[in-house]
Amino acid sequence: MATGGRKDPYRNFRFRVEIDGVTQAGFSDCSGFDATTDVIEYREGSDPTTVRKLSGLTKYGNITLKWGLTDSMELYNWRKKIIDTGAEGSRKNIAIICIDEAGSDKARWEITQAWPVKYDPPDFSAKGSDVAIETLEIVHEGVVRVK
Repeated sequence: MATGGRKDPYRNFRFRVEIDGVTQAGFSDCSGFDATTDVIEYREGSDPTTVRKLSGLTKYGNITLKWGLTDSMELYNWRKKIIDTGAEGSRKNIAIICIDEAGSDKARWEITQAWPVKYDPPDFSAKGSDVAIETLEIVHEGVVRVK
């Protein structure tokens, strides 16, 4: 018999995002924090039938954060600072944390040298009843799962 009991996967709707110096409340979506390494194909002249596969540059996907519109201006002001003065001096570190049913941190990804590249304000419609959603797209220079 197995010891320790059954381990269910964690739910994707229980998470929190920590951004240096920003106290923004909850986010409804957090996506895109992937990492991909390019493959460089190389064939040596002495081996005409086999292609070697070498590792190339590692690229990181843009993170997209979505949240319901409130009177908080912190994330918008971060984007505005990039527009006004550029990314240098405005980069932040971010942590994305998966939480279990009891509220304990179970997985953590740390993102470095992040800055917002795109801000998308909500769409409005007098016919709708949806929550107004703001979106921020963030570029960065690295993601590491630390827990």
